[in-house]
Amino acid sequence: MAHVAPTSHRRATRASHRGHRSEDGPIQITTWLGLTFAMILGLVLTGRSHVGVHAAGVTLLVMLVPLTIAVFGAAVKRGLGSGKAALSTAVALTFVLLKFFL
Repeated sequence: MAHVAPTSHRRATRASHRGHRSEDGPIQITTWLGLTFAMILGLVLTGRSHVGVHAAGVTLLVMLVPLTIAVFGAAVKRGLGSGKAALSTAVALTFVLLKFFL
């Protein structure tokens, strides 16, 4: 049985790690452009005939869709940052979803 220190000897939890999160500001333009670039790359890779390259593109897109949705969710709380970059990401996400569902 493992020894557990008495309550009086335990370290207190750090106040900075409890509950309140600091504000980071709006989503950065590099985040939007990186997501857009990665989705375009995934679409290009899925268009290739080699089965391994195609599978890599599908895997990339499958990982990016929930991540992009989460970033849009965070942007609702924090702010879009660059509207044009967010719009380009939304367009790329639309193409990816259309590719999967049509």
